Amino acid sequence: MKNRSHLLLLLLWLAIGTGLRFLRLASLPPWTDECATLVFSLGNSFHTVPLNQVISSDVLLQPLQPTPAAGISAVIEHLFDESNHPPVYFALAHFWMKMFSPTGELASIWVARSLSALFGVASIPAMFGFGYLAFRSKLVGQMAAAMMAVSPYTVFLAREARHYTLAILLVIASLCCFVKAIQTIHQRQSLSIWIVLAWVAVNSLGVATHFFFTLTLCAQGFVLLWQIWLKMQQSKPMQLNWWRISIVAMGTLIGCLVWVPTLQNIPGSDLTNWVAGSNAQVRWLEPIGRLLLWIISMLLLLPSALTNLPLAIVAVSGVVTLLFLFWSLPNLTHGLRNQQQYPAHLTIQILIGYILGAIALCLCFTYGLGMDLTLAARFHFFYAPAVILLLGAALAGCWNRVQNLNYHRQKFWLLVNGQVVVSIIWLTAALGGVTATWNLGYLQNQRPDVLASIIQKVSPGNVLIATTHLHHGQTGRMMGLAWEFQHQPIQNVQFFLAGKDPHIKTYTHALRIFQEKLIEIPRPLDLWLVEFRTQVDLESQHCIPDKQYGKSAGEYSYKLYHCATQKSST
Repeated sequence: MKNRSHLLLLLLWLAIGTGLRFLRLASLPPWTDECATLVFSLGNSFHTVPLNQVISSDVLLQPLQPTPAAGISAVIEHLFDESNHPPVYFALAHFWMKMFSPTGELASIWVARSLSALFGVASIPAMFGFGYLAFRSKLVGQMAAAMMAVSPYTVFLAREARHYTLAILLVIASLCCFVKAIQTIHQRQSLSIWIVLAWVAVNSLGVATHFFFTLTLCAQGFVLLWQIWLKMQQSKPMQLNWWRISIVAMGTLIGCLVWVPTLQNIPGSDLTNWVAGSNAQVRWLEPIGRLLLWIISMLLLLPSALTNLPLAIVAVSGVVTLLFLFWSLPNLTHGLRNQQQYPAHLTIQILIGYILGAIALCLCFTYGLGMDLTLAARFHFFYAPAVILLLGAALAGCWNRVQNLNYHRQKFWLLVNGQVVVSIIWLTAALGGVTATWNLGYLQNQRPDVLASIIQKVSPGNVLIATTHLHHGQTGRMMGLAWEFQHQPIQNVQFFLAGKDPHIKTYTHALRIFQEKLIEIPRPLDLWLVEFRTQVDLESQHCIPDKQYGKSAGEYSYKLYHCATQKSST
């Protein structure tokens, strides 16, 4: 009966987690990186989108249509030629999209996102297994699964067509092997050869899914060396474990070395230069603030999206968040202190060490190497499962908390009933999951729908949207706008992607063509310069800037010009 209750409870978390991940899954148009997932997974190329030409939405969106002849070889070829990601997720997405995408139509964003959402749902029972294996406690497993089901951060990642939920599954599997290895060292038992082989396979697959999985391996290495050193101070570790851990290290290294040629192209690439633009050494507090926000969002996310909410609501959410943290953190800390039995105490040490190592790596990249990994929430997927399991262990400790009235009177922030504490924290986390589902939190990517609605409202006539092109990221941003226009009554929108001259690395040639094409478009015309990164002479084109519009919307920077009919010379 007890096992049946655990199964029913796990099914409840699965149902809640599935609802949060699939509800309103297609409510937003694809953003830049999702367009890349769609194009590469379909076996298509961004190079088919013409540069330095005035094109329609249909031409711009052509790579988002399935191509019957494109196979898995085309996926890998275009991915290696135009991107810097490993191929595992894109290969899986290729077969997934092929099953559900009819030829001649735009690919379904719901279908594209559903694969990631399914991996996100699978992470719920995976967290139960992780918690049970690491703590030998079904209660911890249930709490970890419950938190994974509603965590705003994991809900957010599962609702976009990217590879992060698959990577999280592999992180969970790798951490299971990692924790088990350290436990066997402390128990002076031999590490199973099956765990060794599984660990190597998972690590190799993880690196082939996302290169940031290597940060998982580095953080594990720090903790493993620390634990071995501590054990050596007490007694000599078993020689057999030394060899088997060495096999894991060598096998994983071989799995990583396969990707060295690809990894060498990442530093200095146009696709990654944006992480070096935050100037973290001067504005050094901003990365720390962002890092704290991403960690908090693994537990809590209240309505806070500045893109579509009044500032007053965001301010109230901030105050409520601080009050909740002030109350909940002492409770969670007390819950962890209640986990003193073996192997809970050791596992908590391992998880804390791993999380601190992961955070240290992020800060080293940010401040030491000038690559700000705090700029995007998605980069922090590699330690999210450890944070969530630690939360699950803390909630389990609260659930079993002994009711001591005198102690709780001294500690006013602790409720007498630990189960009430757990219920409040979980329900607040679930509210955060709903916030993520309705796109109301600060976990946001670009929002093409926000700018598209402004364009539709302001420009009922002819519209030209122009941008400077550096790589497929700019193409993807324009694709998001074009996708949204497909679902709006506005039909007279054209696009111009100004390509940089490959020889002299300037936009001089593109701007000359742009001005020539601008003359040919019927007037009156509204010209929207979106993410336009160079100067252009528009006064000679009788284009007047609109001072009311022209800042940013949905993380798109833009300027609006009204181009009147040119007077003929006499």
